Amino acid sequence: MASSDDHNNVTLDDDSCCTSDGDQDNEDEWIAYLMKNDESPEIIYQPKIKHAKLIGNRYLKGGVLGEGAYGKVKEVLDTYTLKRLAVKILKNAKLKRIPNGEQNVLREIRLLKGLSHKNIVTLCEVVTCDEKQKRYMIMEYCFTVMQSLLEKTPSGKFPLWQAHLYFAQLVNGLDYLHSRRIIHKDVKPGNLLITHDQILKITDFGVAEELDLFALDDKISTSQGSPAFQPPEVANGHDTFSGFKLDTWAVGITLFKMTSGVYPFEGRTVFTLFENIGKGQYTIPDVLKHESELKDLINGILMLDENERMDIWAIKVHSWTRRKFIKTAEFIKPNDNDDMSVLPYLEALHPESVVPDNEEDDNVLNQSGTSDHFRNHANVSNSSANQSSGIAPQEKKSRKISGCKSQ
Repeated sequence: MASSDDHNNVTLDDDSCCTSDGDQDNEDEWIAYLMKNDESPEIIYQPKIKHAKLIGNRYLKGGVLGEGAYGKVKEVLDTYTLKRLAVKILKNAKLKRIPNGEQNVLREIRLLKGLSHKNIVTLCEVVTCDEKQKRYMIMEYCFTVMQSLLEKTPSGKFPLWQAHLYFAQLVNGLDYLHSRRIIHKDVKPGNLLITHDQILKITDFGVAEELDLFALDDKISTSQGSPAFQPPEVANGHDTFSGFKLDTWAVGITLFKMTSGVYPFEGRTVFTLFENIGKGQYTIPDVLKHESELKDLINGILMLDENERMDIWAIKVHSWTRRKFIKTAEFIKPNDNDDMSVLPYLEALHPESVVPDNEEDDNVLNQSGTSDHFRNHANVSNSSANQSSGIAPQEKKSRKISGCKSQ
């Protein structure tokens, strides 16, 4: 606790705190002064001290961006390239308590390592720390998630031109996945990230499934996605169903929500929701009554029979998907304040007061490792800083630093 007035900034030496038996007046004066100081409206509180924490001696952790079933997502700064990234922090103990938790994480890592597309989130590196029993998934940073944008709007929907911008990118990303025989199985606004440049990124491959290379069709037997995005064949309890058509149905539900602000199927319980989905009956809101092309696309995607439902290629070449929209208003976005939450931690890592002025100070810093860390990472070449992967070339190989290792 500190005061902005000079007369409140009092430092008491050891001697000034001691009084003799005959010095009661002085003691009373001190008590009166302290009580007055305590009641002063000028009192301010010192902010909580930020402690810098590095992942793998490279990534500086910042604030929390979000939290999912498997763990927290935080902002990080790559101290080699000064690139803003995100990290999904996974605790081994927590994964063991979640059914198939560890298996799902390993599957997601394996799939993301083999994917490269502008509409698929990029996995930069995976760092495991045996000492802390944690796994860190270093990923590209995205400004927000589509679900948050929808919740920001009073109507719960986007202008048609903005919905079309995101939808076309979602279709491109999903077309790429299906061409690699990968079924996402959990397409929804909560798994669609948006960058500052309004680029959509599909994320969360924890329940995704990769079809066998020699499989004769795309039939699967399980679906672990969100109930509101499940197709009729899942709601009606079919033993097997088309994996690709499961994804396209979820794309249709997402499109319906983005353009109308509501979901086509609802229910107070999962049972009633599935009952409504299983019937396949829905009503397109009046807000879209003049959008004939859009209504035709929605009806083609949300077909009750999966055999009649549009696949991703048919959606991609549909007239509404290929339509050119004119921007009619500003983007709907969460807010303009997107300060880096990592900055206070960066200041804690390299405070001005620790810059060595002499050899003695330098030795102290060497003991803590701060000076060595600064010298090792200060002279970063522009070529490594501009790499899209966010990983310096010399770090591509596995490394083990401070009990952590890169995969």
